Amino acid sequence: MTKYKRIGVLTSGGDAPGMNAAVRAVVRAGLYNKMQVSGIRHGYDGLIKGDYFDMRSKDVSNIIHRGGTIIKSARSKDFMEKEGRYKAYRKLIEAGIEALIVIGGDGTFTGARIFGNEFDFPVIGIPGTIDNDLYGTDMTIGYDTALNTVIEAVDKIRDTASSHGRLFFVEVMGRDVGFIALRAGIASGAEAVFIPETETKLDNFKHYLFNGENKEKSSNICIVAEGDEAGGAFDIAGEVKKRLPGYDIKVTILGHIQRGGNPSAFDRYLASKLGIASVEALLEDQRNIMVGLKRREVDYVPFSKTIKHHKTPNQTMIDMLDILNY
Repeated sequence: MTKYKRIGVLTSGGDAPGMNAAVRAVVRAGLYNKMQVSGIRHGYDGLIKGDYFDMRSKDVSNIIHRGGTIIKSARSKDFMEKEGRYKAYRKLIEAGIEALIVIGGDGTFTGARIFGNEFDFPVIGIPGTIDNDLYGTDMTIGYDTALNTVIEAVDKIRDTASSHGRLFFVEVMGRDVGFIALRAGIASGAEAVFIPETETKLDNFKHYLFNGENKEKSSNICIVAEGDEAGGAFDIAGEVKKRLPGYDIKVTILGHIQRGGNPSAFDRYLASKLGIASVEALLEDQRNIMVGLKRREVDYVPFSKTIKHHKTPNQTMIDMLDILNY
């Protein structure tokens, strides 16, 4: 069993509800195994600048329920250059940090993999992104909370849609993948969902607005992933208005409210489980891997796999939407 005297932890990229719970778990699991833990502020920028501080158990008290990240996050252009990564390596050595745990998404793991290979430095990744798009884990930290935030908002919008007979297009996050849009569409009873993974056919849009008996539905909600190939919610709503001029069409952009808020019970549990698993992975001399959740159990996935492969919604979920909208 490998034993480290000091490890570092950082959060990088877009924040996700549950990141604080993951930081808490890393710190307390490290202390439990007689390691010192350094928090690194502002992601890879802080890694380069040496913005490190010792974290004790009390430093992570009362944060499990908080959204965002207490050690801050950032995207670093300097870390994309070898010179920047070398500076980060020198700072880690000077601080006596022997291994690193990074919490983030695809971009975070890409940087971690390059850094770990260049300097033969142990790095473990914890999947923290609301998009749920990382290969090798069934769920990412933050996805469940973001999904529930969307559903709560859509439920409220439907009240207005029903009262006034309006057609609402609700735009959610999902620049490259449509997991939030598709699952939120199913859970909220949306009439249509537009995601990057499927072709948008607006010419036959009208059939979404009628049920199996050809009666017009009392309310109409359409969920649009921001990265849909036909454009965002405003673009699609504009095209639909041309085809169906008689409809009162409204657009709502949910935006960054999907990133905020207190993490759900599931995200708190997932973050705690994976935070502990990341420290245990270091004790087992693992490196350049992500700790993920597969069939409710922790799984180690090489960065090379989770970066190379892309998780996409399966056809079953898409078929579910068609069946439920009949």
